[in-house]
Amino acid sequence: MASSSSTYRSSSSSDGGNPSDSVVAVDERKRKRMLSNRESARRSRMRKQKHVDDLTAQINQLSSDNRQILTSLTVTSQLYMKIQAENSVLTAQMSELSTRLESLNEIVDLVTTNNGGAGFSGVDQIDGCGFDDRTVGINSDGYYDDMMGSVNHWGGSVYTNQPIMANDINMY
Repeated sequence: MASSSSTYRSSSSSDGGNPSDSVVAVDERKRKRMLSNRESARRSRMRKQKHVDDLTAQINQLSSDNRQILTSLTVTSQLYMKIQAENSVLTAQMSELSTRLESLNEIVDLVTTNNGGAGFSGVDQIDGCGFDDRTVGINSDGYYDDMMGSVNHWGGSVYTNQPIMANDINMY
């Protein structure tokens, strides 16, 4: 900067110009350069502020997305827990029904073995197993009534296990 102003002075002095004109010209160049620098700094601050504003908007958007994802995750987790509980109930019911089926199959085998596989005399056979509506009946609820007390050697109903109902299980 000093070298250009001294060159400017020397050239204007050698031309025989007025030294005060050269000082005015240097001051004018300094003033223009200062204005240019101020404008450049203002643009730089504006760019920086725009960048900060853009980053702030991006933070807000990502925070909103994060909240939505967390809400979705919570809902999905609750649904998973509910389905897992229902699955546990259904598994228990399946186990209970399997046990009942095994008991019924044991009764059928016992009746078949006691009859020698021949069935009851004077009784219509249903599906070849020797049961009719007098042996095992179906009540209005759709459950089988045990009408053969002599078949159960344990002294109680074959159906000692009660059905497991979903509302009987406390999930909480």
